[in-house]
Amino acid sequence: MTTQTQRIVITQTGGPEVMRYEDAVLPDPGPDEIVVEHTAIGLNYIDVYFRTGLYPAPNGVPFTPGNEGAGRVTAVGGEVTGLQAGDRVAYVGPLGSYTRHRIIKADIAVKLPDTIDDETAAAMMLKGMTARYLLRKTFDVRDETTLLFHAAAGGVGLIAGQWAKHLGATAIGTAGSDEKCATALDHGYAHCINYVSQDFVAEVARLTDGAKCDVVFDGVGKATFEGSLDCIKPFGLYASFGNASGAVEAFNLGVLSAKGSLYVTRPTIFAHIATRALLEETANDLIDVVSSGAVKIPIAQRFGLSEVAEAHKALEARTTIGSTVLLPNG
Repeated sequence: MTTQTQRIVITQTGGPEVMRYEDAVLPDPGPDEIVVEHTAIGLNYIDVYFRTGLYPAPNGVPFTPGNEGAGRVTAVGGEVTGLQAGDRVAYVGPLGSYTRHRIIKADIAVKLPDTIDDETAAAMMLKGMTARYLLRKTFDVRDETTLLFHAAAGGVGLIAGQWAKHLGATAIGTAGSDEKCATALDHGYAHCINYVSQDFVAEVARLTDGAKCDVVFDGVGKATFEGSLDCIKPFGLYASFGNASGAVEAFNLGVLSAKGSLYVTRPTIFAHIATRALLEETANDLIDVVSSGAVKIPIAQRFGLSEVAEAHKALEARTTIGSTVLLPNG
């Protein structure tokens, strides 16, 4: 039985105006697939990268953006086990979540417990699992760790601050306003630097008595790269996981030796959930810390799916705080 739905389609890359809201028809799911009726869809900065063409869509245009959603299963393929119609699920997957209904492979869906509501699930999966791989896999954050996290008041940043505090670390954040810094301080950060009015390199040196940080987590990119290297102690790590200000350009590797034999890495979430076992390990860890109350998922903005252009404008203008969700019925 086919499904009538609505979705966002991009036929050429560009500004927010290239996203078009249209009617569509879904076929039946394949043998290993399920149909999910979204109740909430996660908005992430990576969506902007695909919309603008910074990251080319794997299958070219046209495409539907979005990698994250939550809702209920409405149909299952003949070979699917462990899921049935009516189950509540969330997922991070390939492009295509900006839609009311979606067909996905059953093995990327994670069943939701009663302790996690749909909006929270849609807001936390990609950002929360990103925070998890950064703090638990990219660098093993512990109680003796001092870290710097750029864009601390963003969706990933607010989750990471709470999680880092839960692990016993001292987290220093940066943000673009006093208001955002106040929000970061309410979500686990021991200190927050307003990079508009303060030199974050000098402030990190002051806050650490010159010892600097064990690791810098940077989703901003070009604008913060050089300064970040000056915030890391010898043998420390710079972890780049996003390019909100533009991609980091090629640089002389000799800079890393001159600044203390530093390490640099560029991890991605999809490498950390590439198998079902890795997905379950990552998602279960996230669900546990959220269910326990150690990490709360702040949703500060909600937009209807048809209002997605306004959501992207707000995201790019950096006026959003915490997580944003798109509501298919909104």
